[in-house]
Amino acid sequence: MRIFCASLATETNTFSPLRTDFSDFKQSFYAAPGAHPETPTLCSGVFPALRRASQDLDFDLIEGTATWAEPGGLLNAGTWVYLRDEILEQVREALPLDAVVLGLHGAMIADGCTDCEGVLLEAVRDIVGPETIIGVTFDPHSHLSQKRVDNADIITVFKEFPHTDFAETGDACVALVLRALNGEIKPVVSAYDVRMIDILPTSQAPMRGFVDRMKALEEDGAVLSVSAIHGFMAGDSPDLGAKIVVVTDNDPKKGNEIAKRLGEELFSFRGQTKPQFLTAADALSLAAKADCGPVVVADVWDNPGGGVAGDSTLMLREAIAQNLQSAAFGTIWDPMAVRLCHAAGEGGTLNLRFGGKTSSTAGDPIDAIVTVLKNQRDAVQSFGTSIVPLGDCSVIRFSGIDVVLNSNRSQAFSPDLFTNLGIDITAKKVLVVKSTNHFYGAFSKIAAEVLYASVDGPYPNDPKTTPYTRLTRPLWPIVSNPFEMALA
Repeated sequence: MRIFCASLATETNTFSPLRTDFSDFKQSFYAAPGAHPETPTLCSGVFPALRRASQDLDFDLIEGTATWAEPGGLLNAGTWVYLRDEILEQVREALPLDAVVLGLHGAMIADGCTDCEGVLLEAVRDIVGPETIIGVTFDPHSHLSQKRVDNADIITVFKEFPHTDFAETGDACVALVLRALNGEIKPVVSAYDVRMIDILPTSQAPMRGFVDRMKALEEDGAVLSVSAIHGFMAGDSPDLGAKIVVVTDNDPKKGNEIAKRLGEELFSFRGQTKPQFLTAADALSLAAKADCGPVVVADVWDNPGGGVAGDSTLMLREAIAQNLQSAAFGTIWDPMAVRLCHAAGEGGTLNLRFGGKTSSTAGDPIDAIVTVLKNQRDAVQSFGTSIVPLGDCSVIRFSGIDVVLNSNRSQAFSPDLFTNLGIDITAKKVLVVKSTNHFYGAFSKIAAEVLYASVDGPYPNDPKTTPYTRLTRPLWPIVSNPFEMALA
Protein backbone atom coordinates (compact mmCIF):
# COMPACT_ATOMS: atom_id res chain seq x y z
CA MET A 1 0.00 0.00 0.00
CA ARG A 2 1.34 3.43 -1.00
CA ILE A 3 0.27 6.80 0.48
CA PHE A 4 1.47 10.24 -0.61
CA CYS A 5 1.21 13.38 1.51
CA ALA A 6 1.95 17.07 0.94
CA SER A 7 0.98 20.43 2.41
CA LEU A 8 0.52 23.78 0.65
CA ALA A 9 -1.08 26.55 2.65
CA THR A 10 -1.62 30.25 3.08
CA GLU A 11 -4.59 32.50 3.81
CA THR A 12 -5.18 35.28 1.27
CA ASN A 13 -6.58 38.66 2.26
CA THR A 14 -7.43 40.00 -1.18
CA PHE A 15 -7.94 43.49 0.27
CA SER A 16 -4.54 43.64 1.97
CA PRO A 17 -1.89 46.07 0.69
CA LEU A 18 0.62 43.21 1.00
CA ARG A 19 1.51 40.71 -1.72
CA THR A 20 2.65 37.11 -1.26
CA ASP A 21 5.38 35.32 -3.22
CA PHE A 22 7.79 32.42 -2.83
CA SER A 23 9.98 34.33 -0.37
CA ASP A 24 7.07 34.37 2.09
CA PHE A 25 6.85 30.57 1.98
CA LYS A 26 10.60 30.23 2.43
CA GLN A 27 10.57 32.68 5.33
CA SER A 28 7.63 31.09 7.15
CA PHE A 29 8.05 27.36 6.48
CA TYR A 30 9.32 25.29 3.58
CA ALA A 31 10.24 21.61 3.94
CA ALA A 32 11.41 19.63 0.93
CA PRO A 33 10.27 16.00 0.60
CA GLY A 34 11.40 14.07 3.66
CA ALA A 35 12.48 17.21 5.53
CA HIS A 36 9.29 17.91 7.50
CA PRO A 37 10.12 18.30 11.22
CA GLU A 38 8.70 16.00 13.88
CA THR A 39 6.30 18.68 15.10
CA PRO A 40 3.49 19.83 12.79
CA THR A 41 2.79 23.30 11.50
CA LEU A 42 -0.79 24.58 11.52
CA CYS A 43 -1.69 22.88 8.22
CA SER A 44 0.71 19.94 8.09
CA GLY A 45 -0.58 17.76 10.91
CA VAL A 46 -1.05 14.90 8.44
CA PHE A 47 2.72 14.41 8.20
CA PRO A 48 3.47 13.27 11.78
CA ALA A 49 0.15 11.40 11.85
CA LEU A 50 1.10 9.37 8.78
CA ARG A 51 4.62 8.80 10.05
CA ARG A 52 3.30 7.31 13.28
CA ALA A 53 0.82 5.15 11.39
CA SER A 54 3.48 3.88 8.99
CA GLN A 55 5.49 2.53 11.92
CA ASP A 56 2.59 0.31 12.98
CA LEU A 57 0.96 -0.55 9.66
CA ASP A 58 2.27 -2.01 6.44
CA PHE A 59 2.33 0.86 3.94
CA ASP A 60 4.89 2.97 2.11
CA LEU A 61 4.74 6.69 2.92
CA ILE A 62 5.93 9.05 0.19
CA GLU A 63 6.38 12.57 1.52
CA GLY A 64 6.11 15.56 -0.78
CA THR A 65 6.68 19.25 -0.16
CA ALA A 66 5.25 20.91 2.94
CA THR A 67 5.09 24.70 2.93
CA TRP A 68 3.20 27.52 4.59
CA ALA A 69 3.25 31.29 4.16
CA GLU A 70 2.05 33.68 6.83
CA PRO A 71 -1.34 35.07 5.73
CA GLY A 72 -0.94 37.99 3.38
CA GLY A 73 -2.21 39.61 0.24
CA LEU A 74 -2.84 38.19 -3.22
CA LEU A 75 -0.52 35.29 -4.11
CA ASN A 76 1.81 35.85 -7.03
CA ALA A 77 0.67 33.81 -10.06
CA GLY A 78 4.14 32.43 -10.75
CA THR A 79 4.56 31.27 -7.15
CA TRP A 80 1.18 29.50 -7.18
CA VAL A 81 1.95 27.71 -10.45
CA TYR A 82 5.42 26.72 -9.26
CA LEU A 83 4.24 25.23 -5.95
CA ARG A 84 1.17 23.58 -7.52
CA ASP A 85 3.24 21.94 -10.25
CA GLU A 86 5.94 20.91 -7.77
CA ILE A 87 3.40 18.88 -5.79
CA LEU A 88 1.61 17.51 -8.86
CA GLU A 89 4.89 16.25 -10.29
CA GLN A 90 5.67 14.57 -6.97
CA VAL A 91 2.27 12.84 -7.17
CA ARG A 92 3.04 11.60 -10.69
CA GLU A 93 6.45 10.29 -9.64
CA ALA A 94 4.88 8.44 -6.68
CA LEU A 95 2.34 6.49 -8.78
CA PRO A 96 0.70 4.06 -8.29
CA LEU A 97 -0.96 5.40 -5.15
CA ASP A 98 -3.66 4.00 -2.92
CA ALA A 99 -4.20 7.31 -1.12
CA VAL A 100 -3.24 10.98 -1.20
CA VAL A 101 -3.46 13.05 1.99
CA LEU A 102 -3.12 16.83 1.75
CA GLY A 103 -2.80 19.45 4.49
CA LEU A 104 -4.27 22.63 3.02
CA HIS A 105 -5.58 25.88 4.44
CA GLY A 106 -8.49 26.55 2.13
CA ALA A 107 -8.35 30.35 1.71
CA MET A 108 -5.55 30.63 -0.84
CA ILE A 109 -6.30 32.97 -3.75
CA ALA A 110 -3.72 33.66 -6.44
CA ASP A 111 -3.60 36.20 -9.20
CA GLY A 112 -5.72 34.46 -11.86
CA CYS A 113 -7.00 31.62 -9.62
CA THR A 114 -9.78 32.11 -7.04
CA ASP A 115 -9.96 28.45 -5.94
CA CYS A 116 -6.37 27.25 -5.59
CA GLU A 117 -7.19 24.29 -3.34
CA GLY A 118 -10.05 23.18 -5.60
CA VAL A 119 -7.82 23.34 -8.65
CA LEU A 120 -5.10 21.37 -6.83
CA LEU A 121 -7.53 18.66 -5.68
CA GLU A 122 -9.05 18.35 -9.14
CA ALA A 123 -5.60 17.99 -10.70
CA VAL A 124 -4.58 15.35 -8.14
CA ARG A 125 -7.78 13.43 -8.86
CA ASP A 126 -7.07 13.53 -12.60
CA ILE A 127 -3.61 12.07 -11.97
CA VAL A 128 -4.48 9.31 -9.47
CA GLY A 129 -7.86 8.27 -10.86
CA PRO A 130 -11.25 7.64 -9.23
CA GLU A 131 -10.28 4.67 -7.04
CA THR A 132 -7.54 6.39 -5.04
CA ILE A 133 -8.67 7.76 -1.67
CA ILE A 134 -8.06 11.51 -1.28
CA GLY A 135 -8.17 12.98 2.22
CA VAL A 136 -7.71 16.66 3.00
CA THR A 137 -7.62 18.91 6.05
CA PHE A 138 -8.75 22.54 6.02
CA ASP A 139 -8.69 25.53 8.32
CA PRO A 140 -12.26 26.68 9.13
CA HIS A 141 -11.41 30.17 7.87
CA SER A 142 -11.58 28.94 4.30
CA HIS A 143 -13.77 28.83 1.21
CA LEU A 144 -15.43 25.48 0.51
CA SER A 145 -16.08 25.11 -3.22
CA GLN A 146 -18.04 22.36 -4.94
CA LYS A 147 -14.86 21.40 -6.75
CA ARG A 148 -13.27 20.49 -3.41
CA VAL A 149 -16.28 18.43 -2.31
CA ASP A 150 -16.39 16.61 -5.65
CA ASN A 151 -12.73 15.59 -5.62
CA ALA A 152 -12.11 14.67 -1.96
CA ASP A 153 -13.31 11.47 -0.29
CA ILE A 154 -12.58 12.77 3.21
CA ILE A 155 -12.57 16.36 4.51
CA THR A 156 -11.71 17.20 8.11
CA VAL A 157 -11.57 20.77 9.43
CA PHE A 158 -10.22 22.27 12.65
CA LYS A 159 -13.21 22.52 14.98
CA GLU A 160 -11.71 25.01 17.41
CA PHE A 161 -11.10 28.73 17.06
CA PRO A 162 -8.46 29.26 18.40
CA HIS A 163 -7.18 26.31 16.37
CA THR A 164 -5.89 24.26 19.29
CA ASP A 165 -6.91 21.02 17.56
CA PHE A 166 -4.90 21.24 14.33
CA ALA A 167 -2.84 18.16 15.20
CA GLU A 168 -5.95 16.17 16.14
CA THR A 169 -7.57 17.15 12.83
CA GLY A 170 -4.62 15.68 10.93
CA ASP A 171 -4.89 12.52 13.04
CA ALA A 172 -8.62 12.23 12.28
CA CYS A 173 -8.11 12.61 8.53
CA VAL A 174 -5.38 9.96 8.47
CA ALA A 175 -7.44 7.54 10.58
CA LEU A 176 -10.39 7.78 8.17
CA VAL A 177 -8.14 7.36 5.13
CA LEU A 178 -6.65 4.18 6.61
CA ARG A 179 -10.09 2.81 7.47
CA ALA A 180 -11.23 3.47 3.91
CA LEU A 181 -8.16 1.72 2.51
CA ASN A 182 -8.85 -1.28 4.72
CA GLY A 183 -12.39 -1.51 3.36
CA GLU A 184 -13.98 -0.72 6.74
CA ILE A 185 -15.81 2.37 5.45
CA LYS A 186 -16.86 4.03 2.19
CA PRO A 187 -16.68 7.74 2.99
CA VAL A 188 -19.07 10.18 1.32
CA VAL A 189 -18.92 13.96 1.78
CA SER A 190 -22.05 16.08 2.27
CA ALA A 191 -22.03 19.89 2.51
CA TYR A 192 -24.58 22.56 3.43
CA ASP A 193 -24.32 26.27 2.60
CA VAL A 194 -25.12 28.28 5.75
CA ARG A 195 -25.18 31.53 3.75
CA MET A 196 -23.61 33.74 6.38
CA ILE A 197 -20.26 35.21 7.34
CA ASP A 198 -19.51 36.01 10.98
CA ILE A 199 -16.84 35.80 13.68
CA LEU A 200 -17.29 32.40 15.36
CA PRO A 201 -14.92 31.93 18.33
CA THR A 202 -15.38 28.55 19.95
CA SER A 203 -13.96 29.64 23.30
CA GLN A 204 -17.37 30.97 24.35
CA ALA A 205 -21.10 30.28 23.94
CA PRO A 206 -22.92 29.61 21.69
CA MET A 207 -20.11 28.15 19.55
CA ARG A 208 -18.65 26.21 22.48
CA GLY A 209 -21.78 24.10 22.75
CA PHE A 210 -22.05 23.77 18.97
CA VAL A 211 -18.56 22.28 18.73
CA ASP A 212 -19.30 19.92 21.61
CA ARG A 213 -22.40 18.68 19.76
CA MET A 214 -20.36 18.10 16.59
CA LYS A 215 -17.89 16.04 18.58
CA ALA A 216 -20.70 14.04 20.16
CA LEU A 217 -22.03 13.08 16.71
CA GLU A 218 -18.62 11.63 15.87
CA GLU A 219 -18.22 9.89 19.20
CA ASP A 220 -21.58 8.12 19.07
CA GLY A 221 -20.96 6.93 15.50
CA ALA A 222 -23.70 8.98 13.83
CA VAL A 223 -21.11 10.31 11.37
CA LEU A 224 -17.48 9.66 10.50
CA SER A 225 -16.66 13.36 10.70
CA VAL A 226 -18.49 16.67 11.00
CA SER A 227 -16.97 20.13 10.62
CA ALA A 228 -17.95 23.78 10.38
CA ILE A 229 -16.34 26.05 7.82
CA HIS A 230 -16.51 29.59 9.24
CA GLY A 231 -15.42 31.34 6.06
CA PHE A 232 -12.80 34.08 5.66
CA MET A 233 -14.39 37.49 5.25
CA ALA A 234 -11.22 39.12 3.91
CA GLY A 235 -11.11 36.87 0.85
CA ASP A 236 -13.01 37.95 -2.26
CA SER A 237 -14.17 34.46 -3.20
CA PRO A 238 -17.37 33.26 -4.89
CA ASP A 239 -17.47 30.55 -2.19
CA LEU A 240 -17.26 32.96 0.75
CA GLY A 241 -19.23 32.04 3.84
CA ALA A 242 -19.98 29.38 6.43
CA LYS A 243 -20.58 25.76 5.42
CA ILE A 244 -21.19 22.49 7.26
CA VAL A 245 -19.25 19.40 6.12
CA VAL A 246 -20.36 15.91 7.09
CA VAL A 247 -18.62 12.65 6.16
CA THR A 248 -20.73 9.48 6.44
CA ASP A 249 -20.17 5.83 5.72
CA ASN A 250 -21.87 5.68 2.30
CA ASP A 251 -25.02 7.43 3.55
CA PRO A 252 -25.35 10.74 1.64
CA LYS A 253 -29.03 11.14 2.60
CA LYS A 254 -28.15 11.03 6.29
CA GLY A 255 -25.16 13.29 5.72
CA ASN A 256 -27.27 15.87 3.90
CA GLU A 257 -29.90 15.84 6.66
CA ILE A 258 -27.37 16.30 9.46
CA ALA A 259 -25.51 19.01 7.55
CA LYS A 260 -28.76 20.91 6.98
CA ARG A 261 -29.85 20.61 10.60
CA LEU A 262 -26.49 21.83 11.91
CA GLY A 263 -26.35 24.55 9.27
CA GLU A 264 -29.73 25.91 10.28
CA GLU A 265 -28.62 25.91 13.93
CA LEU A 266 -25.43 27.76 13.04
CA PHE A 267 -27.40 30.33 11.04
CA SER A 268 -29.56 30.96 14.11
CA PHE A 269 -26.43 32.16 15.96
CA ARG A 270 -25.80 35.02 13.49
CA GLY A 271 -24.79 38.25 15.20
CA GLN A 272 -24.53 36.59 18.63
CA THR A 273 -21.18 34.85 18.54
CA LYS A 274 -18.37 37.38 18.66
CA PRO A 275 -17.02 38.72 21.98
CA GLN A 276 -17.70 42.27 23.11
CA PHE A 277 -15.54 44.60 21.04
CA LEU A 278 -14.43 47.80 22.80
CA THR A 279 -12.83 50.93 21.44
CA ALA A 280 -9.09 51.20 21.89
CA ALA A 281 -9.58 53.99 24.43
CA ASP A 282 -12.09 52.03 26.50
CA ALA A 283 -10.13 48.79 26.40
CA LEU A 284 -6.86 50.37 27.54
CA SER A 285 -8.59 52.50 30.16
CA LEU A 286 -10.34 49.46 31.66
CA ALA A 287 -7.08 47.50 31.60
CA ALA A 288 -5.22 50.26 33.42
CA LYS A 289 -7.90 50.42 36.14
CA ALA A 290 -8.01 46.65 36.75
CA ASP A 291 -7.20 45.48 40.27
CA CYS A 292 -4.46 43.16 39.06
CA GLY A 293 -2.69 42.11 35.89
CA PRO A 294 -1.74 41.20 33.42
CA VAL A 295 -4.84 42.24 31.50
CA VAL A 296 -4.57 41.03 27.91
CA VAL A 297 -5.97 43.40 25.27
CA ALA A 298 -6.35 42.05 21.74
CA ASP A 299 -5.97 44.40 18.79
CA VAL A 300 -8.27 42.16 16.77
CA TRP A 301 -8.14 43.72 13.30
CA ASP A 302 -4.43 44.50 12.95
CA ASN A 303 -3.86 40.76 13.00
CA PRO A 304 -1.13 39.37 10.70
CA GLY A 305 -3.04 36.08 10.87
CA GLY A 306 -5.71 37.84 8.81
CA GLY A 307 -3.27 38.86 6.10
CA VAL A 308 -2.53 42.43 7.18
CA ALA A 309 0.88 43.83 8.00
CA GLY A 310 0.61 44.04 11.77
CA ASP A 311 2.35 47.41 11.87
CA SER A 312 -0.57 49.59 12.97
CA THR A 313 0.33 52.19 15.57
CA LEU A 314 -3.22 53.20 16.51
CA MET A 315 -3.43 51.17 19.72
CA LEU A 316 0.06 52.21 20.76
CA ARG A 317 -0.73 55.87 20.17
CA GLU A 318 -3.79 55.55 22.40
CA ALA A 319 -1.62 53.97 25.11
CA ILE A 320 0.81 56.89 24.88
CA ALA A 321 -2.07 59.37 25.06
CA GLN A 322 -3.32 57.67 28.23
CA ASN A 323 0.20 57.58 29.69
CA LEU A 324 -0.19 53.84 30.13
CA GLN A 325 2.56 52.38 32.31
CA SER A 326 3.77 48.83 32.88
CA ALA A 327 2.62 47.64 29.47
CA ALA A 328 4.06 45.45 26.73
CA PHE A 329 2.99 45.38 23.07
CA GLY A 330 3.58 42.38 20.84
CA THR A 331 4.24 42.81 18.04
CA ILE A 332 4.84 45.60 15.55
CA TRP A 333 6.24 44.36 12.25
CA ASP A 334 9.13 46.57 11.13
CA PRO A 335 12.23 44.84 9.72
CA MET A 336 14.06 48.13 9.18
CA ALA A 337 13.52 49.25 12.78
CA VAL A 338 14.77 45.85 13.97
CA ARG A 339 17.89 46.26 11.89
CA LEU A 340 18.56 49.69 13.41
CA CYS A 341 18.06 48.34 16.93
CA HIS A 342 20.46 45.49 16.32
CA ALA A 343 23.00 48.00 15.07
CA ALA A 344 22.52 50.13 18.18
CA GLY A 345 22.97 47.09 20.42
CA GLU A 346 21.35 46.11 23.70
CA GLY A 347 21.34 49.03 26.11
CA GLY A 348 21.68 51.48 23.25
CA THR A 349 19.49 54.56 22.95
CA LEU A 350 18.39 55.94 19.60
CA ASN A 351 15.81 58.13 17.95
CA LEU A 352 13.73 55.51 16.17
CA ARG A 353 10.89 55.72 13.66
CA PHE A 354 8.83 52.52 13.64
CA GLY A 355 5.47 51.11 12.53
CA GLY A 356 2.82 52.55 10.23
CA LYS A 357 4.63 51.85 6.97
CA THR A 358 2.34 49.71 4.81
CA SER A 359 -1.14 51.25 4.97
CA SER A 360 -2.64 54.71 5.13
CA THR A 361 -5.29 53.34 7.51
CA ALA A 362 -2.87 51.89 10.07
CA GLY A 363 -1.68 55.13 11.65
CA ASP A 364 1.44 57.21 11.17
CA PRO A 365 4.89 55.93 12.13
CA ILE A 366 5.95 56.64 15.69
CA ASP A 367 9.05 58.73 16.33
CA ALA A 368 10.53 58.27 19.79
CA ILE A 369 13.76 58.09 21.70
CA VAL A 370 13.91 54.43 22.69
CA THR A 371 16.18 52.15 24.68
CA VAL A 372 16.97 48.72 23.22
CA LEU A 373 16.35 46.14 25.94
CA LYS A 374 16.88 42.98 23.90
CA ASN A 375 18.03 41.88 20.47
CA GLN A 376 17.59 38.32 19.29
CA ARG A 377 18.24 36.53 16.02
CA ASP A 378 15.72 33.96 14.79
CA ALA A 379 13.27 34.41 17.65
CA VAL A 380 10.27 32.10 17.91
CA GLN A 381 7.00 31.64 19.75
CA SER A 382 4.92 28.51 20.22
CA PHE A 383 1.43 27.58 19.05
CA GLY A 384 0.59 24.31 20.72
CA THR A 385 3.26 21.89 19.51
CA SER A 386 4.13 24.12 16.56
CA ILE A 387 7.08 26.51 16.49
CA VAL A 388 6.31 29.87 14.85
CA PRO A 389 9.23 31.97 13.53
CA LEU A 390 9.35 35.66 14.41
CA GLY A 391 12.62 36.37 12.63
CA ASP A 392 15.09 38.81 14.12
CA CYS A 393 13.45 40.74 16.96
CA SER A 394 14.11 43.69 19.23
CA VAL A 395 12.47 44.83 22.43
CA ILE A 396 12.41 48.60 22.87
CA ARG A 397 11.22 50.71 25.81
CA PHE A 398 9.88 54.25 25.83
CA SER A 399 7.32 56.13 27.94
CA GLY A 400 6.97 53.14 30.28
CA ILE A 401 5.99 50.76 27.45
CA ASP A 402 7.90 47.76 26.07
CA VAL A 403 7.35 46.99 22.38
CA VAL A 404 8.41 43.84 20.54
CA LEU A 405 9.52 44.61 16.98
CA ASN A 406 9.73 41.63 14.63
CA SER A 407 11.02 41.02 11.10
CA ASN A 408 8.77 38.02 10.28
CA ARG A 409 5.08 38.87 10.39
CA SER A 410 3.14 36.78 12.89
CA GLN A 411 0.14 37.18 15.11
CA ALA A 412 0.46 36.58 18.85
CA PHE A 413 -0.11 32.96 19.86
CA SER A 414 1.56 32.48 23.23
CA PRO A 415 2.98 34.41 26.20
CA ASP A 416 6.40 33.08 25.20
CA LEU A 417 6.25 35.72 22.49
CA PHE A 418 7.24 38.00 25.39
CA THR A 419 9.06 35.70 27.79
CA ASN A 420 11.41 34.31 25.13
CA LEU A 421 12.60 37.89 24.69
CA GLY A 422 13.17 38.54 28.38
CA ILE A 423 9.92 40.36 29.21
CA ASP A 424 8.54 39.45 32.64
CA ILE A 425 4.80 39.31 31.92
CA THR A 426 3.95 38.85 35.60
CA ALA A 427 5.32 42.33 36.23
CA LYS A 428 3.18 43.94 33.53
CA LYS A 429 -0.25 45.41 34.12
CA VAL A 430 -1.24 45.28 30.44
CA LEU A 431 -0.27 43.05 27.52
CA VAL A 432 -1.47 44.18 24.08
CA VAL A 433 -1.41 41.50 21.37
CA LYS A 434 -2.27 41.55 17.67
CA SER A 435 -4.62 38.61 17.16
CA THR A 436 -8.34 38.00 16.71
CA ASN A 437 -8.71 34.91 18.90
CA HIS A 438 -5.77 32.52 18.42
CA PHE A 439 -4.05 34.17 21.36
CA TYR A 440 -6.84 33.13 23.70
CA GLY A 441 -5.90 29.49 24.27
CA ALA A 442 -2.50 30.25 25.82
CA PHE A 443 -2.93 33.83 27.06
CA SER A 444 -6.19 33.12 28.93
CA LYS A 445 -4.21 30.85 31.24
CA ILE A 446 -2.09 33.76 32.53
CA ALA A 447 -4.51 36.68 32.09
CA ALA A 448 -6.34 38.37 34.92
CA GLU A 449 -8.82 39.49 32.25
CA VAL A 450 -9.10 39.39 28.44
CA LEU A 451 -10.45 42.37 26.48
CA TYR A 452 -11.03 42.74 22.75
CA ALA A 453 -10.40 46.09 21.03
CA SER A 454 -11.80 46.86 17.58
CA VAL A 455 -9.65 49.38 15.74
CA ASP A 456 -10.50 49.88 12.08
CA GLY A 457 -7.60 49.47 9.69
CA PRO A 458 -6.63 47.53 6.59
CA TYR A 459 -8.66 44.42 7.54
CA PRO A 460 -12.18 44.48 6.02
CA ASN A 461 -14.25 43.59 9.09
CA ASP A 462 -17.75 44.57 7.96
CA PRO A 463 -19.10 42.45 5.08
CA LYS A 464 -21.93 44.94 4.54
CA THR A 465 -19.43 47.52 3.30
CA THR A 466 -16.66 45.30 1.88
CA PRO A 467 -16.46 45.72 -1.92
CA TYR A 468 -16.69 42.04 -2.92
CA THR A 469 -16.59 41.54 -6.70
CA ARG A 470 -16.86 37.74 -6.97
CA LEU A 471 -19.64 36.97 -4.50
CA THR A 472 -22.82 35.97 -6.36
CA ARG A 473 -24.75 34.22 -3.55
CA PRO A 474 -26.76 36.19 -0.97
CA LEU A 475 -25.13 36.08 2.47
CA TRP A 476 -26.02 37.44 5.89
CA PRO A 477 -25.29 40.19 6.99
CA ILE A 478 -25.09 41.65 3.48
CA VAL A 479 -28.76 40.70 3.22
CA SER A 480 -31.04 39.95 6.17
CA ASN A 481 -32.58 36.73 4.80
CA PRO A 482 -30.31 35.05 2.22
CA PHE A 483 -32.43 31.89 2.02
CA GLU A 484 -35.53 33.85 1.09
CA MET A 485 -33.59 35.70 -1.61
CA ALA A 486 -32.10 32.46 -2.93
CA LEU A 487 -35.61 31.12 -3.56
CA ALA A 488 -36.82 34.29 -5.25
